[in-house]
Amino acid sequence: MLTLYHHPFSPASRFIRLVLAEYGAKVELVAERPWERRRGFLMLNAAGTVPVLQEYEGPPICGAYAIMEYLDETRGYAVGDRRLMPDHPEARAETRRLVDWALNKLDGEVVGPFVRERIYKQEMPASMGGGSPDSASLRAARANIGHHLRYFGYLAAARNWLAGEKLTFADLAVAAELSCADYLGEVTWATEENMKAWYARVKSRPSFRPLLSEKMLGMPPAPSYADLDF
Repeated sequence: MLTLYHHPFSPASRFIRLVLAEYGAKVELVAERPWERRRGFLMLNAAGTVPVLQEYEGPPICGAYAIMEYLDETRGYAVGDRRLMPDHPEARAETRRLVDWALNKLDGEVVGPFVRERIYKQEMPASMGGGSPDSASLRAARANIGHHLRYFGYLAAARNWLAGEKLTFADLAVAAELSCADYLGEVTWATEENMKAWYARVKSRPSFRPLLSEKMLGMPPAPSYADLDF
């Protein structure tokens, strides 16, 4: 049995949830507010960050990269053509490069500030950093998103999927990040049709349905968030 400690609007957590669903793995989800630094959670991950995966009573696997590799090694080979890591070394390197771009660069420059300022701060008490969004952080994220959409749109136009001919971890990582910004209505889809068409394909997959059904109390999603024909 797998247990995933996550936050519903943590992009890295969403990435791992998509991977688990694509691999058909049964998992128990445990929602965690990492800023609370719950003692039991810190015993699993001293860094206090999500996601964290645990299989039965085994050691915790901390962080999206480590979990991605663990799931590929323990489940990837069993799913045949649906494996999310390519066989060829160059294609594997490209997949890992784009996952890194999504979870570090895209998250750091765009999605992380959106989530922190517009979602996490609404859940946090003032003593832990909660409160009104920082307008400068939001302006910077809005200024940065176009660069990322253009680059990924270029890849989507040149390839069948972002890293090549098949769906890979890269597609799920980028889609997980953008799904959080899309919930907030912060993705300018009209400016990049190739990216919009790619996201529609990913969003239509069964693995995405649980994400599209989740809502934050007091903050409904953007009108097109769950629309597969947006």
